[in-house]
Amino acid sequence: MTQGDGGPRRTVARRGLRAAAATTLAALALATGGSPGRMATAQPAGGDVGDPLRELVSRLDLERYKAVIRGLAAFGDRRQGTERNRDAVDWIEARLEETGCPTERLHYTYEPPPPRTDRPAAPRRRETPDPAAPTPTGARVGRNGSGPGGSSIFGYRARTGVARDPQAQPDERLRALNLEAPAPGPRSQVYCTKVGTTRPDAMYIVGAHMDGLGFGEAADDDASGTALVMELARVLSAPDVETEVSIRFALWNNEETGLNGSRAYVEQRRARQGVEDPPGSGRYPEPRWLGMIQHDMMLFDHGAPGPDGVVSRDQRREADVNIEFQSDSALAAESRDLAFRFKAANDAYATDYPATVGPHMTNTDSTPFMNETPSISLRENERGMQIGAGWNPHWHQPTDLYVTYTDDDFRLGLNAAQTTLAAVAELAGATVGAPR
Repeated sequence: MTQGDGGPRRTVARRGLRAAAATTLAALALATGGSPGRMATAQPAGGDVGDPLRELVSRLDLERYKAVIRGLAAFGDRRQGTERNRDAVDWIEARLEETGCPTERLHYTYEPPPPRTDRPAAPRRRETPDPAAPTPTGARVGRNGSGPGGSSIFGYRARTGVARDPQAQPDERLRALNLEAPAPGPRSQVYCTKVGTTRPDAMYIVGAHMDGLGFGEAADDDASGTALVMELARVLSAPDVETEVSIRFALWNNEETGLNGSRAYVEQRRARQGVEDPPGSGRYPEPRWLGMIQHDMMLFDHGAPGPDGVVSRDQRREADVNIEFQSDSALAAESRDLAFRFKAANDAYATDYPATVGPHMTNTDSTPFMNETPSISLRENERGMQIGAGWNPHWHQPTDLYVTYTDDDFRLGLNAAQTTLAAVAELAGATVGAPR
């Protein structure tokens, strides 16, 4: 099997994956009156758009969003350093090009750090569960110890971990797809750019990570965020949409190994910000960063585990979009202000779920940016407390499958898309008019 990102890889398996993913989007396109090559885009009635933000948000659609997640899920968990990951990168690139958002790739090399030998290995927090068994049960709860009945002021906690045994995946087809282990070496990740009409030398970065792990389909972590970014690229790349400043849509690789893809981007590109190249051309390969907005796990807000460690099957009534900034970053005040701009956009334009703002952005691809530009992340739960406390039993597990989630779950992701689209469109000075 070919390693790296160059050279032909025309295997039967790859053609089958591409066909399955393409069929998913083609079926939706035909169902909505479009064509397999380009889905129909909702157009405003007449030429007058009173509120361009509302018009843009109206072009998002639950079935389209679900279809992109389903297309990504066809590549399995998309673990970095594997053929399935490279095939998914190619697929993302092709879909972005179809929407009219011109793509580029950033290349880097990933070499895993050698294992440490100066201390004993930490014990694993749990063995890989039997996917047919109920969620592991309950137990020790609370960061400061446990109280009567296993509860504390922090609520009940369920154990978390990473599935490491492919046999934990009962679906033989999916198990075979996810069997290839990662190999070190060259990597690439795709981004595309909506170029601003009056300030092409400045941009907002809208990102999500496309790699996953756990021997499932990584549908929530993070096909849900990747699909969100791809849908925003589709809407904002329409021929009748203009923005004053540029917007870059980035699909990071190697998030699961320690944010290596986004770190590589920062290392390679930060010194090039705002540089006209070639001089006098009016072209800015790396516009100056105005803000970075990350999307990482968008679907599942079912509440805390109960005393038995089991999380509800249903989206909770209090579900919300969590907008987080990092309170100890160099640009904490600016990031906080950006977060509240997004909350205001949610208040005005989201259809189903509210948003909350928190100060504990962590372990996601906005982290490498947070001391360089105002940075926030949008997600399903608070990363530091709720996800870490086992609020999502599918995190890094074989059960992170497209079929695991309901429309209530997918709608939470769509609400995050509405929130980001409205906020970024306003910040970038978007207008909607007659197609150019």
